[in-house]
Amino acid sequence: MTSSGPAPLLLPRRPLGSTGLEISVLGFGASPLGGVFGDIDESAAIDTVHHAVRRGINFFDTSPYYGLTKSETVLGRALRDLPRSDVVLSTKVGRYGSGSDPADFDFSAQRVTTSVAESLERLQVSYLDVVHCHDIEFGDLDQIVNETLPALAQLRSRGIVRHVGISGLPLESFHYVLDRAPPGSVDVVLSYCHYCLNDTTLLGSLPYFRSKGVGVINASPLSMGLLTRQGPPSWHPAPPQLRKRVEAAAVHAAQRGWDIAELGLGFAVR
Repeated sequence: MTSSGPAPLLLPRRPLGSTGLEISVLGFGASPLGGVFGDIDESAAIDTVHHAVRRGINFFDTSPYYGLTKSETVLGRALRDLPRSDVVLSTKVGRYGSGSDPADFDFSAQRVTTSVAESLERLQVSYLDVVHCHDIEFGDLDQIVNETLPALAQLRSRGIVRHVGISGLPLESFHYVLDRAPPGSVDVVLSYCHYCLNDTTLLGSLPYFRSKGVGVINASPLSMGLLTRQGPPSWHPAPPQLRKRVEAAAVHAAQRGWDIAELGLGFAVR
């Protein structure tokens, strides 16, 4: 007789605010599928997505900005044979192009509505669980409140979008929008690089987010590749001093048998 051994432990799930969604404690950030951190082999990328699903990851986050729609396209191919109800799918609107030029951002109601339709086609689904306004600090925050969120609310009322979110780096941008948008306009905030080994400022805003009734997604627990043995990509905004300190920390951990990425993920999940 042969045995395949014990079944792998599946990731636990947590409620996402008051959305009713139960998502895996560790999600799959799909920006690498767009080649953001280096060239990818599409078949290997699809295998990675399938492996994540087998290990209990049910939350996948992407954007048309990642790889100029490549991330959404590859993720759609990877997930198309899975039951739609098994996956919590999140994408974004408002940021396009390849950089941070003002022309790469469009939060108008018309563009947002078109963008959602395009994402549905690339992802090969009929609805999206969460749609975030992408990196709102680069747009007009008053437009986000008065035009973008109402446009997404219209899509939510039609069942095309189940929940609406906002994403960005400065925590102050979230406060500005949530203080001005009608209650219930925003279901989720996606904050990145603010709860990881080198930055825990997100903690200070958690009571505020709870008071607003929004769920919180902590993205980039490895600080966009900073907390890895190979180090961050060339475009990473970390100053040289921080890069050197994290590099030294990675060496220190490795000398003691630890991968700094494992430590970083453990810290964020805990």
